[in-house]
Amino acid sequence: MRKTALLLLPLLGACATGPVPSGTSPSTRAPVAAPPPQQVRVAPSTTAFRAPRVMNLPGLEGVIGRNETALANLFGTPRLAVKEGDARKLQFTGEACVLDVYLYPLQPGAEPSATYVDARRASDGLDVDRAACVRALRR
Repeated sequence: MRKTALLLLPLLGACATGPVPSGTSPSTRAPVAAPPPQQVRVAPSTTAFRAPRVMNLPGLEGVIGRNETALANLFGTPRLAVKEGDARKLQFTGEACVLDVYLYPLQPGAEPSATYVDARRASDGLDVDRAACVRALRR
């Protein structure tokens, strides 16, 4: 047992802190230098219009290309409506799924229209068939 205790002494010594210089306390030690501040580079803004890619999948013909009013007529009042610049995101929900519809202008200054659709289950967020979700949420 003594041999075991003697073997553990070096390990315990490694955990001990070194002596504090006389006249200082642990709270008055020299501060650690902070890393220099990093420069943040802002992405250049462009004024040139970029046309969005438009989703083209079977079963989404009644959604893609529609504006916000037409989508509200089709699915009811959106649960969520987010505006970011000239883009929009509308979220429609039901028991079957959650449908996110993304609207972008197709030309400079044009009204945003649906260009992309995403669908998932509300319970666990797993992807579901987009066209099936559209059918389930239609009024």
